[in-house]
Amino acid sequence: MLKVDSVTQTYLSGNKSLDVLKEVSFEIETGSITAIVGPSGSGKTTLLGLCAGLDRATSGEIFLAKQALSPLNEDQRAALRSEHVGFIFQSFQLISTLTALENVLIPLELKGITNGENRAKELLERVGLGDRTHHYPTQLSGGEQQRVAIARAFINDPKILFADEPTGNLDTATGDSIQQLIFSLNKDLNTTLVLVTHDLQLAQKANRIIHLKAGEVVKDETVQTLAKLEN
Repeated sequence: MLKVDSVTQTYLSGNKSLDVLKEVSFEIETGSITAIVGPSGSGKTTLLGLCAGLDRATSGEIFLAKQALSPLNEDQRAALRSEHVGFIFQSFQLISTLTALENVLIPLELKGITNGENRAKELLERVGLGDRTHHYPTQLSGGEQQRVAIARAFINDPKILFADEPTGNLDTATGDSIQQLIFSLNKDLNTTLVLVTHDLQLAQKANRIIHLKAGEVVKDETVQTLAKLEN
């Protein structure tokens, strides 16, 4: 589903160049759950953005659903995301002037699909907000807003879901319920899930953990390997 091949990302800082990512390589299988962890500044969010085609790598190549991203222009990358990708962000990214239902429908409307209301209501019901469809984000708690964001992420049946610190702005109990919801929907819909997180307990619920440090992959291991090391 995703292949990252010798990807380097360099930014200019004054007269100096800063390598945020350095020769990063890995492959992610369809249907798997992968966590990307590392300290602040290790390049996790930059890597996620590159994998989703939100930015272009300085060098190397990323293949998303077998499509190389570097030859694509911005519109082509947006079309590829619309077809294959879902997002869940730490900050929810809901539009305040739209209801929960309208926020969930956004990805379909961007694709010109106008008959998705029943599917949106079904997903809102699935995330426990069947009775809040006409509420605006300011009328919802943080956990409820993230549930709307999860429903929106799954509305276009994505092949791969990128989640950037999905529980980072939530209290522990709410975060736990959001984790369970993401994993449950991911399993039922057979989506490939890539999580960026500081939460090692969350990361250990994945099949695989990729550790980044100073822009490099310093460890790449399966959860089974971790369990054996702990025993």
